[in-house]
Amino acid sequence: MPEFASHPVEVRGRQQEESFMVNRDRKLEYLVKLAVLTAIVLLMAYTPLGYLKVGALSITFIVIPVAIGGIILGPAAGAFLGLVFGLTSFAQCFGTDPFGMALLAIDPVRTFIMCILPRVICGFGSAYIFKLLKKIDKTKLLSYIGGSLAAPLLNTFLVLGSLIPLFGSSELIMGMRGNMNIVAFILTIAGVNGLVEAAACGVVSSAVAKAIDAATGRSRKRI
Repeated sequence: MPEFASHPVEVRGRQQEESFMVNRDRKLEYLVKLAVLTAIVLLMAYTPLGYLKVGALSITFIVIPVAIGGIILGPAAGAFLGLVFGLTSFAQCFGTDPFGMALLAIDPVRTFIMCILPRVICGFGSAYIFKLLKKIDKTKLLSYIGGSLAAPLLNTFLVLGSLIPLFGSSELIMGMRGNMNIVAFILTIAGVNGLVEAAACGVVSSAVAKAIDAATGRSRKRI
């Protein structure tokens, strides 16, 4: 029996159908990963897994899933996970975080801004830094480490950096500062928070993100 070539219209139809199926699968995979990471953020926020209390301050490990999401899913996902992180942080100001409760009593709007904006920038920024490093990273490792370290460092310095202009003149912060100048005060707190968060996030986030990318095939284009 002679073989007949497929009609061009049929070929295009099959190609469009295959393209639709691939895009659908990628979007589904994206949403599933984002949903899982969102659930992890919420789990960590409301269990001892997410915070290490040091006096009135809290060292957070929630930056780990935020960094992972930004690296494997892109800046938009990083910003969304940062938003979820920020909302849980603000929610804790209503009863579980003594320092947050004190800030909330001073000004709820400024407290909301300090809880939300730095965390959104943290998620977006770490993902964007990863994307920039990925273009020049020949080791296929340093970009993951750089993106992972960016999340806790941005979180620490943006939160503390917003604390001074928003609450620096309050009796609470003036009492905590004592005789220290602003720079010394920020560096003292950041020295503890930043180092612990960076160590944990730098190791865990980079390892997990790289493993996920290797398993799912990072060579294909992000949605």
